[in-house]
Formats: sequence, C-alpha cells, structure tokens
Amino acid sequence: MSDSKEILIKNMVCPRCIEAVKKTMNELDISFQSVELGKVILQNSLNKKQEELLSSNLENQGFELLKGEKSAIISKIKSLLIDQIHYSNEPLLTTYSTFLANKLHQEYSHISRLFSSVEGITIEKFITRQKIEKIKELLIYNELTLSEIAFKMDYSSVSYLSTQFKKETGMTPSEFKKDKKVLRKSLDKL
Repeated sequence: MSDSKEILIKNMVCPRCIEAVKKTMNELDISFQSVELGKVILQNSLNKKQEELLSSNLENQGFELLKGEKSAIISKIKSLLIDQIHYSNEPLLTTYSTFLANKLHQEYSHISRLFSSVEGITIEKFITRQKIEKIKELLIYNELTLSEIAFKMDYSSVSYLSTQFKKETGMTPSEFKKDKKVLRKSLDKL
C-alpha cells in the first residue's frame, strides 16, 4: 500500500504521455490533483489493489510505476532535464549540476554517481543527447538559424554545437537538414 500521495512513473517524456496517464487514472477512477512529466499527485493514497491495477495498466502503455528510491531519483533527474531542455521557455541561469542539486536537495556528486551506475551513461551525456534531439526538432521546423539555435540551446558557438551534433549523429546540422530519409524518420518521432 502506498502512503505517499505522489507517485512516480518512468518513461513519461512528452505531453502525450501526460494525457495517456491522465486517461488511465480516470479510467481506473483514481482521483488526482495533477499529472506532470514523471509524476502524479494523488487526491488520496492508493490501496494495494489500486496500485497493482495502475501498475499493470501503465505497463501496457510502456510506462512503469516506480517503487524503489533509486529508480524514483533517476526518473526525477530525467524528467527535470527533459522538461528544462525540451519544454522550458526560461533559460537555465545556472549549471545543470547546480540545477539538479537544488531541485533534488542532494549533493550533485551523489546524484551523478547514482545516475551513472543505474543508466550506464553520465548525466552530461544524457543532457547532450537530449539537447541534440531538441536541435534536430528545431532544424526540422526550420524557423531558426543555426546561430539562433546555438544561443537558444546554450552553446558557446555554432562550431561547438556542430561538433557535438556530428559526434552524436555522424553528420553535421547542414547534412541532417539535407538528408530527407533522416528528416522523415525524425518527423515520425515527433
């Protein structure tokens, strides 16, 4: 039985995920105050049967109800970073390490070691991958110049953005825009 009114859900990465979880909560007649990336604030704690039913329904949709403390922290780290990189209109006025330490009320060194041990990559690598995905999206929409994208994504220069982009994708941003097959696959993901 869950004593907490907050439950954490793994694999919630976009607004559609939020809508899917809301729909599941409503179908199971579980009252909630809010649904955010990776988290649901409940009106009341879940009983054992509700928790099992919710867990099963979420798994059928590719989500996972997190129960362990480590998993919960990892999910929270990912949600905070994804939200900041993909959906926040406010620039980050500090480093990602300070941002995470403040949000999670833990030392960054502890958060970093935990993330790396569970995920097999560093938080920095996760951030880079998320930024590259956002850059792909911005390139696809073709509304900003590469300089504007570099500024928006907090890169020191277009050259540095291009170097990281090529390292992650195997192509330059210009090549990515020209490659119709890659562009089509990326559009399908959106």
